[in-house]
Amino acid sequence: MKPSLLRWLRTVALLCLSAVLGQSVAQAAAPAPQVEWEPVGLSGGGGMFAPAISPADSNLMMLNCDMSAAYISEDGGRNWGMIHHAQLRSDTQCRPAFHPTDSNVIYASSGGRLKVSRDRGRTFSPIGDLRESLSGEITINPSEPKVMLTGTRIGRCWLSADAGATWTLCQGPTGRVIGFHFDRTRQGRVFFAATDKGIWRSDDAGRTWFEKTSGLPWKEIQGFAAGSDATKNLVMLYCSVRSKNENGTFHGGIYRSRDRGETWESAMGRGLNTETKPADQYPYGPVSQYEQLLAADAQPLTVYAFNTSTGFHPPHSDTVYRSDDGGLTWRATYFQDPRFKDYNVAPDWETASTGQCFKGGETPFGVAICNADPDRLMLVRNEPHITHDGGRSWFVGSTYPAPGQQPGPRSAWTCNGLVVTTTWHYYIDPFETNRHYIAYTDLGMACSLDGGKTWIWWDKNSWTPWRNTCYEMAFDPDIPGKIWGAFSDVHDIPNDNIISERHGHNRPGGVCLSRDFAVSWKAKARGLLPKPVTSIVLDPRSPQNARTLYAGVFEAGVYKSTDDGQTWTLKKSGLGDPSNLRVYRIFLHSDGTLFAIICAKRPAAGKPLMSEGVGLYRSQDGAETWEKINASRPLLYPKDFSVDPRNSHRILLGAADAGGGDRSGGLYFTENGGENWQRIGREGPQTFGGYFHPKRDGWIYMTLTEGAPGAGLWLSRDNGQSWQAFNGLPFANIQRVEFDPADDSLIRVTTFGGSAWRGPATPSAD
Repeated sequence: MKPSLLRWLRTVALLCLSAVLGQSVAQAAAPAPQVEWEPVGLSGGGGMFAPAISPADSNLMMLNCDMSAAYISEDGGRNWGMIHHAQLRSDTQCRPAFHPTDSNVIYASSGGRLKVSRDRGRTFSPIGDLRESLSGEITINPSEPKVMLTGTRIGRCWLSADAGATWTLCQGPTGRVIGFHFDRTRQGRVFFAATDKGIWRSDDAGRTWFEKTSGLPWKEIQGFAAGSDATKNLVMLYCSVRSKNENGTFHGGIYRSRDRGETWESAMGRGLNTETKPADQYPYGPVSQYEQLLAADAQPLTVYAFNTSTGFHPPHSDTVYRSDDGGLTWRATYFQDPRFKDYNVAPDWETASTGQCFKGGETPFGVAICNADPDRLMLVRNEPHITHDGGRSWFVGSTYPAPGQQPGPRSAWTCNGLVVTTTWHYYIDPFETNRHYIAYTDLGMACSLDGGKTWIWWDKNSWTPWRNTCYEMAFDPDIPGKIWGAFSDVHDIPNDNIISERHGHNRPGGVCLSRDFAVSWKAKARGLLPKPVTSIVLDPRSPQNARTLYAGVFEAGVYKSTDDGQTWTLKKSGLGDPSNLRVYRIFLHSDGTLFAIICAKRPAAGKPLMSEGVGLYRSQDGAETWEKINASRPLLYPKDFSVDPRNSHRILLGAADAGGGDRSGGLYFTENGGENWQRIGREGPQTFGGYFHPKRDGWIYMTLTEGAPGAGLWLSRDNGQSWQAFNGLPFANIQRVEFDPADDSLIRVTTFGGSAWRGPATPSAD
């Protein structure tokens, strides 16, 4: 790894003055001093889109993720750095563009708006007068880099002749942009535009356009790629149309043109999948769709095709086909499942732990090729797979084994900066402080045996019956290795995916117990309704092996066990409302006071949030009865709370705006157990929570998530009278702050989509 990149990954934070001053992110950015923030945990694991590889430096790569962040690599995809949110936000719908000769210059879409970097992606500034949200890709003319093409989400193509400063509409091409090409045999004055509705050519540098689809059986365009070599006077265009079964014969698929689109002919040469019925019970579809294509100017006759499967095993599986003769013959180059005979994709923590691949036979979410080196490709799903040798071998770009480790179940993995997961809690084992744990969405859980340096994903032999999400853990205070866990097959509670009914919440969950430091788990759910369990707490005053436990069950209430989790009883007297018992989190204070929060609910998708049941509740008799303690300040969308470890009457309650013009979101504080509440912080519409520093009086952390407009982490050292932003933290969607009992100078934060981060307890301006 380059020293500059290593420093960047460890210190990451590239700020802009506009973020520090609270100005609009639409204004130009400038770097500020670096702050030591480091991502920790498993890397990979989330949806990745819109990858790109620089033609000027084939080791320089970018990709975008569906959890708001964009990432860049300077070593060919082996290590990554998150681009600071104040510089660039993710855009999964638009591929970035690298300058053809100057590796410092990158154009990218930030939430639909065009930005440019002139320092290899460290800082980005807005550019241009294009007001429509970008889509498809940004493409730079290799023969004249001031000339650019891009698409927009309303189905139009735009041209710039001054390096992105001004844009004019291309009259002719319509539809969702799939790709562009500049013909290098014509000094870059012949342009091609492909959309899902057709293919167009301009012979006068973009002033006029004409459709070029003669020979295609239909215009359901799925993929487009091209390469042109001026020295050989060679132009190769490739496209794919929807594959169809017509009376038992394969039609459609891949086509090529050797005459700049005047005529098209089939390129479904020997070696491709042309089956017309499923090969087994595991097909993605009855015919293979060739949804993505790649080609490069460096070698126009080399083309890659990415297909959907008609069965599980090769030659029916999804793969990456390569042709070096313009589509006359093809060979498969990608075998990702470890059970395949020709397996050539290095494992990640999932495949190493399970011995199989769980992808569903679809094409990747995005693909990219280096225009100067057709042997260098990247495809992305929930991880990037990258080849530097034209498909002979592939490595996983989201992680790699810890030094000295052979991939396998319970093997450790290095975090390489490509962190794309939601985390709920970060724990340090109370008995063996080198053991760390992370509670995850989608991944369940992971542990570290070396203080957070490398991470082990639970293998399939240790999965709980509900393995999507671990929301919380509780550690027995007297018995090493005894850990309780709250598990669910529903993720994202209490964030808006659940509240707005974008994800189903009717899948089950339960409580599990581990007696071996989370290596294995056993369900302890007798008496619990089969619903998501989102919280688990243990009363340390209860006897060993007969612990009193409390579990928060979404849509049901609070359950109590007095026999070490063998049986559970519902305790909901005074809690919530029959129409809303969405208990999300519970907390037991050292003085015996028990708290529970019930989160927001819509009676149906698109309807206003209901008020019934929502709020923060307290029990002082072991959950037998409950009272609502924010009745004097009702909120429609509370998210999280914390209680001062020194005084159970001092409580912080985070809330989000309820929509429809409601601006009740913010951080609320009571010093008298809920009799009175004061809003002490609001830096955006989605406050997640507030957290008392356990050892520093007056110190309060506030977190923002789900599209925080600026910094997602704030600190007050005067009980909320004033706030200072952690502008150095690259990720904006912060959930919780966790404290290191051995080091007051450090904190760890969990995030909604950016894994966990370790950093300083005070903002960098100090």
